[in-house]
Formats: sequence, C-alpha cells, structure tokens
Amino acid sequence: MTSVDAPEIEWQFDALDLRPVVRWLSDPAGWDDLAPVRVVPRKSDNHVDLYLDTDDRRFHRAGFALRIRRPARGNRRGEATLKALDGHAADGSGLRARREVSETLEQPDPAALAQAPGAVGERVRAVAGPQPLRSLFEVRTRRRVFSLDADGAPRAEVGLDETGIRSADGGPPARIRRVEVELPEEAMPAVEPFVERLRDACGLQPAGLSKYEAGLLSADLRPPRPESFGPTQFDADAPIGVVAIAVLRRHFSALLAKEPGTRLGDDIEELHDMRVATRRLRAAFSLFADVLPESSAGFGDELGWLAQVLGAVRDLDVQLEQLDGWLAEVPDDDREALAALRSLLDKERAQARASMLEALDSRRYEAFVSRFGRFLRARSRRLSGAAAVPARAVAPDFLEARFQKLRARGDRIGPGSDAADYHRLRIHGKRFRYALEFLGDLYPGETGPLIKRMVVLQDVLGVHQDADVAIAGLRRLAADRGGELPPSTVFAMGEIAERYRASLGGLRAQFPRAYARVTKKAWSSLREVLEEQRPSEASEVAADAGE
Repeated sequence: MTSVDAPEIEWQFDALDLRPVVRWLSDPAGWDDLAPVRVVPRKSDNHVDLYLDTDDRRFHRAGFALRIRRPARGNRRGEATLKALDGHAADGSGLRARREVSETLEQPDPAALAQAPGAVGERVRAVAGPQPLRSLFEVRTRRRVFSLDADGAPRAEVGLDETGIRSADGGPPARIRRVEVELPEEAMPAVEPFVERLRDACGLQPAGLSKYEAGLLSADLRPPRPESFGPTQFDADAPIGVVAIAVLRRHFSALLAKEPGTRLGDDIEELHDMRVATRRLRAAFSLFADVLPESSAGFGDELGWLAQVLGAVRDLDVQLEQLDGWLAEVPDDDREALAALRSLLDKERAQARASMLEALDSRRYEAFVSRFGRFLRARSRRLSGAAAVPARAVAPDFLEARFQKLRARGDRIGPGSDAADYHRLRIHGKRFRYALEFLGDLYPGETGPLIKRMVVLQDVLGVHQDADVAIAGLRRLAADRGGELPPSTVFAMGEIAERYRASLGGLRAQFPRAYARVTKKAWSSLREVLEEQRPSEASEVAADAGE
C-alpha cells in the first residue's frame, strides 16, 4: 500500500463555461511568451469521490475531510484521502495550501478503508473508534487534464472539472465547473504568471467553496456545532451554583471539542488541551464541592482516570519534542546514538497512544461522557441552600483558601527541597490559578494581572516537573530496556539526564522571584477588591441559604 503525507498547493477557480479555457490552453498565442512554461494535453481523469464521516462528524471536528476516490469506470484500485479543511489564501487569489494524507486501496470502498494498514487507515480507525462511517454525499467529476511543463519536465497540472454533487438521499445533483491548478511549492515562481494570465483571459473567479464545502451545502449538511449542555456564561450577580455549573459546562465542552484531534494524533497540542480540560474540571469539582449536588459524585474519579491516560502520551510528547531540539544541536557522532533513543521513545509513545485510544473507545468513557452530559443539562432547577448564595459573597473565601494552601507549600521551598516539593506546590498553584480563572467573570478586569503572574510561576514549575519526569523515564528505560540498546545510546541517555538535572538548577534559581511576584502585593491588592465587592450582609445571606 502506498501512503503519502504532503502539502497540496493549488489554485481553484470557478468557471461558467470550460470551453473558452480549453481554447485558450490549446492556442499558444495566449501564453507562449511566458517561457519556459508549455501546455501539454494529457489523458482525462474521470472519477467518483465518496465523502464519509461518523454520525458525530469526528473527522470534520478534527479539521479534515475524508473521501474515497475511485475511477468512474472499472474496478481498479481506489485512493483514500484525508484533506485539511483550512488553507484559504487571505488575498482572495484562489490559492489553497492544505495538508493531504492519502493511501492506495485495493478496493475503493469503506470496508477496505476500515482495514487499510497505511497512514489513512490508521488515522480513520483512531478517529472513528467504534463509530461506523456513513456516506455524506458523492461527487462525480469529468476532468480534462493538461500539464504545465518547464525545462522539459512537468511542473504543474491543470484540471478542467465538470462536477456533479449528489447527496446520500438521492436528490438532484448540484453542478459546478472548476479549473484547478496543482503544483509543488518550488514551481510557484515559474507557474504563477501563467495562472494569472489564465485567470484574466478566461474571466475565472476564485472558488469560494471547496468541493467538500459545496457538497455539504448541496446535501444540506451544516458544519457540526459544539454540543450544548446549557449556558456557560454568568453575570457578576449570579448565585455560586450557577457559576459552578457554567464552569463545568465550559470545560467539558472544551474536552469534547479536543477529542477528535487527540484521536487523530497529528497535533500534540490537541491532546495537551484535552488533558488541560480534564485538569480544570477536576479543579472545578474540588473548588465547588460544597455547592454541587450529590449526583456529581464519582465524576472526579473518572476525570482522574482520563487525565492519567492522556498524561502518559503527553509526557512522551514533551520528551520527544525536547529530544528533537537536542538532535539538531549535537555533533553527528552523538546524533546516531540519540536517534536510537528517539526510536525507543517513539515505541513507548505508540504503546501509550494505543492504550489511550482503547480507553477513549471503552464503555467506561462512553458512559462517563453520557452521564456527565445529562448531569450538566439537568442543572436548571431552582437553587437552594449553599448553591443559592451570591457568588461574590463566597468567592473571596474560595480564593483565600486556595491561596493559603499555595502559600503554605511555597514558603517551605528552600535549598534542600526535592522535586516532589516543587510538584506539590505546582498542584496547589494550578488550583489557585484555575480558581482565579473560574471566578474571573465576577470581577471583570481585576483577576487578569495576578493570573499572568501565576502563568509565569506555573511555567517554571511545569518545566521543572517535565524535567523530573523525563529523568525518571530515562532511568526506567535504562533499567528495563538497556540491554536492547547499544552502549553509545545508554551513555547518551545518561548525558540527556544530566542536561535535565542541570536545567533543574536554573529553574530553581528562577523560582523565588516568580513566587514573590504572586504572593506579595499582587494578591493583597486583589483581595482588597474582592472584599470591596463582597455583597453587604453576605454572612446573613449565607446563613439564610443554609437553613
């Protein structure tokens, strides 16, 4: 099976009639002054594209269109393609540059795609999980092909397409005529003047929609919207129960939004953001524990399980990213040894990803998502007790409690503190920062400066933790897998560990200043604002709500 993962660069133009384009391309008088480009007719390429997705539109949400292309006639091989949805040029020129991952299929059908061993098949199984693929619409294209040659070699391909888009329900097809010019990036300087001449001479207009986008419109399929669990906004006078549920809805929506990209696995930031969403949800459950209903019990445990599954992959992503940076810096003799280490970490990541996908495909995860969604949608009944108290009456106490725990841990940090002390401080720092973010809408413009200082502190503590995790991981690899590696790689692993240890010293030197900028005037100034805006007779309100 052949797989290709490369950028697709092409101009796309809409045409009312393709016959003038054919005449222009066939007449050298229109372009022969644009040496060294020459137009050469090629064979036609008539094909059928079947676009697919899951019922919950996971591929679209991951940022890709999924299609299977087959010849219009015969039973020859097909091709599966994942094509990025973005890529419009900002200048309105009709130029698109998109990532395209493709794989040859022995049979051009969804069943063959589900078993395909290459780059597309692997991604389809990861993203779809247990969800079946469904047909969205079919695109039939009659394409007349010309190549643009320069210096005796093809530099670009011009496709003149007459396309019919038929929805899965069998309605009448929508028809479009299009001129597409596809080329490698290095051919742009030679081909762009030709394309500009073609556009002007034939009155072509930049295509506003891709064929996938036109297909969605024709099939009356709107781009998927994030699932709604209820309001995520609140005003400064909201009860604390409303604030708590709004915060949970906000971050659960973020978690689900990042799941397709996490499954795809091509952008490590998608997984990072999904993991952060689990952390924020756990922090919210902890912060608002006294104002949430009993039916919320158990969600914290499930989020802890999910965070652990995601974290195993994320930790390896961080290590691989750092190792790639070092590979670019070291001498050639060391690069080979580090390449063997990278290969080992890649295997570890593949195993961790397999475990993560198994978890995301599990009944446990499905049940968690379903139960949590029902819980969030049901929180519209009348509030009572502690949940009915005005949020600004209790927010200062919530934040004060988080700050004091941060301070209790941070004040203990000294020259003899070990990595575990810094890690525990990091946990309390995250809880305080998240509390500031959760409650920030109650105090517009007031919490931002302290949050920025907390970000700096968290960055120092986060990189410190990453280094400590990496050292522990290298130690484990050396103990468990050292016999599989050449001595030069084991030695290089020791050098990498020493680099991490050296970085710990620098990070610890940065800590006192970052910590002081959080715990001194910044917090005391914010606390004054919180108290000034605490509702009058707040204690009586809280007492009445508890009766």
